[in-house]
Amino acid sequence: MDLLEYQGKQLFAKHGIAVPGGEVAKTVDEAVAAAEKIGYPCAIKAQVLIGGRGKAGGIKIASDAAQAREYADAIIGMDIVGPHGEGPFRVDQVWIEGGSDIASEYYASVILDRGEKKLLAMVSAKGGMDIEAVAAEDPDALVKRHIDPTREFDVVAARAIVAEAGLAEDALDQAAEVLVKLAEVATNEDASLIEVNPLIVTSAREVVALDAKVTIDGNALFRHQDLAEIADTVDDPQEAMAKEKGLTYVKLDGNVGILANGAGLCMSTLDVVAQAGGAPANFLDAGGGSKAEAIVNALEVIVSDKKVSAILFNIFGGITRCDEIANGIVTASSQLGLELPLVVRLDGTNSEQGLEILAEADLPNLHQEKTMLDAARRVVELAGSA
Repeated sequence: MDLLEYQGKQLFAKHGIAVPGGEVAKTVDEAVAAAEKIGYPCAIKAQVLIGGRGKAGGIKIASDAAQAREYADAIIGMDIVGPHGEGPFRVDQVWIEGGSDIASEYYASVILDRGEKKLLAMVSAKGGMDIEAVAAEDPDALVKRHIDPTREFDVVAARAIVAEAGLAEDALDQAAEVLVKLAEVATNEDASLIEVNPLIVTSAREVVALDAKVTIDGNALFRHQDLAEIADTVDDPQEAMAKEKGLTYVKLDGNVGILANGAGLCMSTLDVVAQAGGAPANFLDAGGGSKAEAIVNALEVIVSDKKVSAILFNIFGGITRCDEIANGIVTASSQLGLELPLVVRLDGTNSEQGLEILAEADLPNLHQEKTMLDAARRVVELAGSA
């Protein structure tokens, strides 16, 4: 579960990390009232789960009430597309934050390195920039160190990391304390990713987290009631719809919709689509024993993602009956007015009956394949030409 910037900052503040004060606003009038209360200059920042907000016009600095109203009116309701084409994400709320007198910008993060089964701390003196570009152009500018889970990660250990990254001498102690607390957030709140870009030093030489990108392990929400309550407010629209329908769905960045029965088969399908040169738009496990109604619901979720240009059904019938799947496809095509290319691979229980149902329906946008690889190749081809 990804947190919005202001939610991440509230989590930081809970753990003693310095963050700028601010207020959330959902209307222009609320934004202006918050700006008047906080004072000028103030930042008006779009709250969406995507980076690149500033470049997209989603972050503005207002110097008076007139500008606060102008900028809030422009930002609330706008659609923001991510730097890699993600989205669009509609802005429903903004974060009004007091202006910061920035002397230096750094980068700090703590992520879960699943391969090493350890937290990984990363620090750079080149903050406020695309950290991927920094890592590519100047690898030595990004210091990476694993945190030993068998030893206490204290200020001494953290200071060695921030010093190696080349942070200002008079900011080292504070930066080390922040890094320790970021690791504490990761551990105590079950966060798999924490990123602060930029971590600033003010002209008064105070180290402050000016941004917050936080991902919480959704499987651990039962341990965090406060975060579980947030989950319903930040779900992606497709993921929220899938949750309502009782479907296991994860949104991805591609354009090939995926529907399979069983988590293992679904994961394999994603891999095969990628092997065929495609980019999956989602993981959707319809589950074992799926009925026609479940297929209609699943397709409704998939086609609500406007990036999807073709859909692959990969069904291996065990307790799932392929005739039920076929009936679901036919029903959904009629109810939803499906025009996207559909590639279907049915095998297993009642597969012959399922194929007969599809043949009789004679859907003009439906293509059948016998193997998973052939189906993946066909859907990638169709997605590219759609």
